[in-house]
Amino acid sequence: MDLSVMFFGADPADAGGTGGHAAKYDDILAIARAADRLGFTALWTPERHFQQVGQVFPNPALLSAALATVTERIHLRAGSLVLPLHHPLRVAEDWAVVDNLSRGRVGLSVATGWHSRDFVLAPEAYEDRRERAFRDLELLRRLWAGEPAEFTDGTGGRVQVTPQPRPYSASLPLWTTTSGSPSTWEAAGRMRTNILGATIGQTREELAGKIASYRDAYDAAPGRPGAPPRGTVTLMAHTYVAASDEEARERAAGPLKAYLRSYVAQTAANKGGPDGGAAALSEAQLTALTDFAFRRYLAWGGLIGSPETCRKSLADLAELGCDEVACFVDFGLGRDEVLAGLERLADLREGL
Repeated sequence: MDLSVMFFGADPADAGGTGGHAAKYDDILAIARAADRLGFTALWTPERHFQQVGQVFPNPALLSAALATVTERIHLRAGSLVLPLHHPLRVAEDWAVVDNLSRGRVGLSVATGWHSRDFVLAPEAYEDRRERAFRDLELLRRLWAGEPAEFTDGTGGRVQVTPQPRPYSASLPLWTTTSGSPSTWEAAGRMRTNILGATIGQTREELAGKIASYRDAYDAAPGRPGAPPRGTVTLMAHTYVAASDEEARERAAGPLKAYLRSYVAQTAANKGGPDGGAAALSEAQLTALTDFAFRRYLAWGGLIGSPETCRKSLADLAELGCDEVACFVDFGLGRDEVLAGLERLADLREGL
C-alpha cells in the first residue's frame, strides 16, 4: 500500500494581519521536504476559497509549482481541483508548467464542487457543475495529449487551439473525488479514472460495496487515453502517529475537534446544501457533535494512535481494497508534532 501526505486545511484559525499566512507556507514547505525525504508517494494540496478552513490553499497548481522546486521524487497532486471553476485550457496549461518543473510528477483529482460560495468565481457553472466536471475531465485528457480543441474567441468566432507548454508526461494521472455518493464511485469507474474517497461518514461495509462497484464499472468500461489497466483507490484519513494511543488521542483531540467545529460552520454556510444552509448549532450541540465525530475517528477509519494501532488500521484498509491512504496531517497540530508523526508513519510502510 502507498502512503501519501494530504494538506486539507493547515490551521483553521484565522492567521490575521499582513503576512499572517507566511508561517503556514513555511510549515507546508518543511512538511513537503520531510515527506519527500521519507519516501512518501505523493503530496496532495486542495482548492479552498473564502472560508475559515484552508485559507492558504486557493490554487493547488501555484502551490505545487513551488513544491516542485523544493522536492525531488515525491508526486504533486491536486486534491482536489474544482474543475467547474476553471477553463480546461487554463488547467492544462497551468499543470503542464508544474509537470515540466517536477519532471513528470503531477496528478489531479477532479471535484465537482459543493459549496455555493466557491462559485462566486463562476456562478453560471454551479447548477450543472457535475455534468461540467465530467465533460471537461474527458476534454482535459485530450488537451494533455496534444489534441487541438475548438473554442469561441474574443470576436465570437470558433477557433482551434492547442494548450502550451507541452507537458513533460505523455498522460495525466486523474482521480475523481467523491464525498461518498455511490453514483460518483460508479462514474469514476466508467470514466476509468482513479478514485479519491474518504473513510469517514460511512461504515466499513458501505465502503467495501462502493469499492466493489467501482472495480466492476472500471473493468467494464472501454479504454481511455492514459488510463491504467486497474484504477487506484485512494482513501483520505486524519492521521497522527504518536508513541502511544494515549499520547495520540491527547494531542490530537483539541486540534481535531477545533478543526471539525470550523468544518461544521462551513457546511452550515453552504446555501447550496440540502436544506439551503443549516441553522447554527448551539454550543452544547456543537460540542456533542465534535465529541461524537472524534470518537468515530478513533474507532474506525482514522490513523490516530500508536504505531501498532495504525499498522492494524492500514492492514484493514488494504484488505478492504484500498491502494493508497492520503494522510491528513495538518488539522491543527504544530509543525514539530506533524514531522514526528510522519517519521513514525514512514516506519509503518515496511510489510504493508
